[in-house]
Amino acid sequence: MTDTVNTRRLALDVLVEVTEHGAYSNQVLRAVLEKYQYMEKYERAFLTRLVEGTIQHMIELDYVIDQFSKVKVKKMKPVIRNILRLGVYQICYMDSVPDSAACNEAVKLARKSGFSTLSGFVNGVLRNIARNHDSIQYPDEEKEPVCALSVRYSMPEWIVEEWLSAYGSEQTKAILDAFSREAPLTIRTNVTKITPEALKEQLEAEGVTVQTLEDLQYKGLPHAEGSGYAKAYNYAFAISGFDHLMALPSFREGLFYVQDISSMMVAETAAPGEGAHVIDVCAAPGGKSIHLAEMLNGTGSVEARDLTEYKTGLIEENISRYQVKNMTTKVWDATVSDESARETADVLIADLPCSGLGVLRKKTDIRYKMSRRQQEELEELQRRILDTVCSYVRKDGIMVYSTCTINPGENQENVAWFLGKHPEFELLDMEQIYPGAQVGDGFFYAKLKCIS
Repeated sequence: MTDTVNTRRLALDVLVEVTEHGAYSNQVLRAVLEKYQYMEKYERAFLTRLVEGTIQHMIELDYVIDQFSKVKVKKMKPVIRNILRLGVYQICYMDSVPDSAACNEAVKLARKSGFSTLSGFVNGVLRNIARNHDSIQYPDEEKEPVCALSVRYSMPEWIVEEWLSAYGSEQTKAILDAFSREAPLTIRTNVTKITPEALKEQLEAEGVTVQTLEDLQYKGLPHAEGSGYAKAYNYAFAISGFDHLMALPSFREGLFYVQDISSMMVAETAAPGEGAHVIDVCAAPGGKSIHLAEMLNGTGSVEARDLTEYKTGLIEENISRYQVKNMTTKVWDATVSDESARETADVLIADLPCSGLGVLRKKTDIRYKMSRRQQEELEELQRRILDTVCSYVRKDGIMVYSTCTINPGENQENVAWFLGKHPEFELLDMEQIYPGAQVGDGFFYAKLKCIS
């Protein structure tokens, strides 16, 4: 495959699936890359950047298009609006693509998609934008702060409003800036198979660029002796410069697990002692459970639960790849009480379904799929699950509640509600991790102890 129009066609297909049919971009893009494995590396990189960049900047792109089109984006045919989005992204954000190429290829896409009669419209809008995009008037931040930040960072207005209310202007901008940066791909060494030093050597021998997380020099990264992050520095790396994971022998052999460093804090915070029994109530795909199993050094047991056989199947695939011996799975609805589990867990992990607003660097399109109402429904679901599963913790046992969001309603407010209803627990530790303050995603955890 060498025709760049075909690459753009694939990008259009992915974009239509995501924006019009509710698919998740990371899943659709991964499927396309697996299907067209014969693409050159630079073509895969171009396709990935075009899709991810267009989705990341979509609100801004729509704003720009609306400045130059008599037909507003919302009134356009789905294929045409997505062709224009792809074209404007190339004009505004891809210096390696000449404006003329972005316009010409968009016109070809329109024709090949069965919209020859609209090819002139596409051409006119894009060429007008190419001539004038440096002089586009954006909303005034002083007069319209919510609208201005929404357009500038392509973040829905309701989310901007929520963050401004919770965190103020300065912190909100820091969060939005963090989501504009590319997320590093972080991995955790499978220390039961290989030392971190040996893994680094093997990855470099496979042509992978390996950095320690301290090398990335993120502002505000904690270095406190004994902290979870300080421990994770010993076994976590950021990797880049490879085509895809399955091409790496070290990945196929289960020598490392792809996991964000913020997510690693769950096991570090839980800190199970050898011989402990751990229950993870919403475990798929199993990264945190496997991390906990490794920390047990072959002792104790980890029971990884989730709602469906499909989800526990994902966990079992990872158990097999990483050859974990002290871990089992169980299909169970976390909202339903399991009497057989009552007061059996030394450590209980409640990493619950959430709005995902802490991982927008990696799952950009979540921002367009989530709503305030859905968020409130998730808060209620989280409370139902916490109310149910806390009975599994034995006296003096530990429960870790975690989410990958930065919404106070799902985090601190849920913990306050739980402690008010369950005086048999006390709070030992709680942290809201903001994207940009650390190398990892936005994340939250609370460590609670059953005292009676």
